[in-house]
Amino acid sequence: MASLSLSLGLLVLCTLALVHCDLYDGHVRVWGLSASNLKGDFLSQPDPYVKVWCGPAFGGMSSILKNQANPTWPGEFNFVDIIHNSVLKLEVWDNNVGPDHRLGTCSTTIRRGTHTETCHLKKGTVYYTYSCDYSH
Repeated sequence: MASLSLSLGLLVLCTLALVHCDLYDGHVRVWGLSASNLKGDFLSQPDPYVKVWCGPAFGGMSSILKNQANPTWPGEFNFVDIIHNSVLKLEVWDNNVGPDHRLGTCSTTIRRGTHTETCHLKKGTVYYTYSCDYSH
């Protein structure tokens, strides 16, 4: 229901602004998240996890994997009602006793089809696959 209201609101906004908006009922799936050579603090290996967004929608976060410089996270993230050319964003974090530390961010503009991505962070490399399809 909220996504219908959002779509209708965007349609009205685009009509009022006299611009063309591509409103699609898209589905994005993200899976196969892994990383290599992640660096934590000086005393220990990182306890990494990932937060995932597609456009303004927060998809959630992965599990926290203890003492893993080369983690593979289970599961997947699914997004529906995605607008064409939305940005897929992944943030990699190190869980700490104090404030968590962001190890880096990956961003890509989604494209139709299935794509395997490699993202180089200052403190390691992230790998993931996403698929995007639209209903029209």
